Amino acid sequence: MAIDERSELSDETGGPLVAEAGPRWAGAVKAALAGLLTLLSLAQAADTGSRLGYSYYTEQFLAVVLGLSLALVFLGQNDMQGGTSARRGPGALDILLAAIGFGLSLYVAWFYPSLVGRALMLPWDALIAGILLFLLVLEALRRCVGWVLVIVVLVIAGYGLIGHLVPGILQTREVAPARMAVYLAFDPNGLLGLTLNVAATVVIAFVFFGQLLLHSGGADFFNDIASATMGRRRGGAAKISIVASGLFGSISGVVVSNIVATGVVTIRLMINSGFRRTTAAAVEAVASTGGQIAPPVMGAVAFLMADILQKPYAEIVVAAIVPALLYYVSLFAQADLLAAKQDIKPVDCEDMPPIGQVMSRGWVFILPFAAIVIALFWFNQRPEAAALWGAGAALAIGLTVGYGETRMALRHLWGCFVETGASITDIIMISAAAGFIIGVLNVTGLGFAVTFALVDLGQSNLFLLLLIAAAVCLVLGMGMPTVGVYLLLAVLVAPSLVETGVEPIAAHLFIFYLGMMSMVTPPIAIGAFFAASIAKASPMDTAFESMRFGWTAYIVPFLFVFSPGLLLIGSPLDSLIAVVTAVLGVYAISAAFIGWLHGSAGIVRRILIGIAGAALLLPPGIGGELTLWINGVGLLGLAVAWGLGRETSNDKRTETVRS
Repeated sequence: MAIDERSELSDETGGPLVAEAGPRWAGAVKAALAGLLTLLSLAQAADTGSRLGYSYYTEQFLAVVLGLSLALVFLGQNDMQGGTSARRGPGALDILLAAIGFGLSLYVAWFYPSLVGRALMLPWDALIAGILLFLLVLEALRRCVGWVLVIVVLVIAGYGLIGHLVPGILQTREVAPARMAVYLAFDPNGLLGLTLNVAATVVIAFVFFGQLLLHSGGADFFNDIASATMGRRRGGAAKISIVASGLFGSISGVVVSNIVATGVVTIRLMINSGFRRTTAAAVEAVASTGGQIAPPVMGAVAFLMADILQKPYAEIVVAAIVPALLYYVSLFAQADLLAAKQDIKPVDCEDMPPIGQVMSRGWVFILPFAAIVIALFWFNQRPEAAALWGAGAALAIGLTVGYGETRMALRHLWGCFVETGASITDIIMISAAAGFIIGVLNVTGLGFAVTFALVDLGQSNLFLLLLIAAAVCLVLGMGMPTVGVYLLLAVLVAPSLVETGVEPIAAHLFIFYLGMMSMVTPPIAIGAFFAASIAKASPMDTAFESMRFGWTAYIVPFLFVFSPGLLLIGSPLDSLIAVVTAVLGVYAISAAFIGWLHGSAGIVRRILIGIAGAALLLPPGIGGELTLWINGVGLLGLAVAWGLGRETSNDKRTETVRS
């Protein structure tokens, strides 16, 4: 069962980026810019410059990356209108903006040492460059992800200019507009700072790795593994979707690309098996979204989080295991119980490849992941360098072995460069915007003021602070790639959570989960909407059903903030109890949602199952010994509900035999 790979290049909205309507020269120019962007970023990841004896500021490299990305965005004309993107060939204004953005960035890159040296004197060329870059990035950001983030940047920048006039704890230091423009453009804490550097090295390296893996036949292998292991089970079509999308999503990190790549097969398979169109779309959307929280790759966020927190990558991955387990336990349980309730059969065995045959043909795709792990843990390589190790292994496999009838040729390599560069522009623009926000927070002291205010709130009511943070995560994440969402929220929200005493890993996983779920949360549930378009289902109905299937991602982050045992932090016994009770609780609540637990559940038994699940889900870290008693009551309630279902099921069998 091969995945239908698309030849067009896709961004987070799923539309073509390079092979789109317009003059042929525009497509050639964009392909050249996208390929060059990837090549330069991979060269930086491999530390090629220093190996060849060249020395330069990292900011010079980032300025070139920014210029290439600006040109790609303006020539691509990705203009967001009401959550969808309207595309046409570049007009005269687009070409002018692309030329200005590219040329200005090259000017900054070439003269950066001089500009930085004269920055305190606010020279005219630095001032003009700073203002123009700010405006160009905002316009490019609007075209990529719409108005929400643009408004956020403008509000924060505007407050930075007038914040010294505000009395109270949110008062900032006074910064002149000219000083702010130069600071944001050229200081390492601004535009050309950490967030852009991470996107231009780590993220691009892993996106390129994913492209090579998929073009080598990895997508077909993942899909066949899912089919061979899950297809013969009850509701097998949905389980195939969950496994395939989870595997694919962990590598890709781009939700809509996951949905398009796997959904064209799995959604149709689910519908043909008997699932409703809305259900098929929701399962695919939630499974593809959840791939990004699945260790070890986590859509490259694990490496970003390790870099930002200055913690070992292994520590991040270990902490993410249980939340990801709970997410997929819930999704599997709901798919399985729904199939039992609706009597949906396994997939036709004729469509299922034997597991032995799949592994014998595709076991080599384990090697790229092994290369990444060895590079990280054995040779202590940086994440971006480890991604290049994996990319090298994937390329070797694609050129020599492939999978089935899929095999790479050297001519396909350029396409991987182009697709990588084209798909990363949204994240580059979001990272640039995050750089502006970081710069304003630093130069005005607004970051300290906001953190102090939120910490003060959190000391009086941490749960209220978490609710506010969750709402901010869902709103800011609407319509944005998950990696970009995380980078933005790591700047705006995570510091205040950490300052209130929340475990740093828990704080960052909290914002990551809630930001990720914006992809299936109305009103701008882009992931759910694209899955609905494939299934020909109602977009809004799909979004609401997706929220039900992915309910754990809204609840579990609150639990592991209060009980780090769910992140395997602390006593092994506490962690074991927390994990076991949480798994049982997740299963019970999922059964209550579906209305099936060892037989159909009426309203009374559903309520009993739901209460039992909630009692089990409460982790020991929240209430201590009292919580253990509550867990025990929940376990007893679940046993009673199970027994009632078994008794009802036996009665029905007896009636059937008698009749």
